[in-house]
Amino acid sequence: MKEGFAIGGGLIVVGLMLELGVGPVVWDSFLWPVNGVVLAGFLLIIACMHIIYNKVYAFHFLGTYQAAIPAMVYGVLLTVVMGVTRQQANGAWLNDMLTFWPFVLIYVYIAVILGLVVLRRISTMRRRLTVRNVAFLLNHFGLFLALTTGTLGNADMQRMKMITVVGEPEWRALTQQQQVVELPLAIELKRFIMETYDDGSPKRFASDVQILTQSGKNITTTIDVNKPAEVDGWKIYQYGYDQQLGVRSQTSIFELVRDPWLPAVYTGIYMMLAGALCMLFMGKGKKNVTKSK
Repeated sequence: MKEGFAIGGGLIVVGLMLELGVGPVVWDSFLWPVNGVVLAGFLLIIACMHIIYNKVYAFHFLGTYQAAIPAMVYGVLLTVVMGVTRQQANGAWLNDMLTFWPFVLIYVYIAVILGLVVLRRISTMRRRLTVRNVAFLLNHFGLFLALTTGTLGNADMQRMKMITVVGEPEWRALTQQQQVVELPLAIELKRFIMETYDDGSPKRFASDVQILTQSGKNITTTIDVNKPAEVDGWKIYQYGYDQQLGVRSQTSIFELVRDPWLPAVYTGIYMMLAGALCMLFMGKGKKNVTKSK
């Protein structure tokens, strides 16, 4: 596995050089349709690598566990670092891992390995279709799908805040760069709801709202903390309120999130769950066979 760890270490060094030379990854450069073209090109490259898999040693090596295990070790270590450091937009190096070149390159490397492994297993499944092969394919292709679409889809994700006042429809919101944008929906705050403990601290806060969309939808609902409203691909979360007025607040702040690639990410996750269930049933079947013997 020395080669595998050497490749991973080399990618981290290259990533650090890119970080110092050109700065962090600018995901805004991958807005649709650029990310779609990049994904198509990425898939084409993996397919070409698969075609000449046995003719090029480097491509053959990427399909082995000697490459996969070191790559996963690097990926896990960087993910742990991401989990123990505070992440924020436009943060420096470890504080914004999604734009940190070593993190991105390692996960691209993992995706390449997964893609090659999936294609190799598909080619063997033509001759032998078994539950083990199906479980393997579901797990690995599910992870590949979640990784690639989750990464490239990051460019198209929109996250913004909207401040509403009782009785006044609002369709403007603030981006993370503090830019005012007009949305294809409007929210009118009907009533702000707040429940408190005996000491006056907030126990629950929510908002009764009416949501109007350009597609003609007219929705009346209550947006509670951790219970967002979903309209035309947007998730609307209860974010805040006028803390000075407390229960008498006439203002409610919402966070609006739109991620058009999220269904593809969820598909990958569901595939991995299905693969895990296949492995579970396969393990139970083996135990039953052993007991019967």
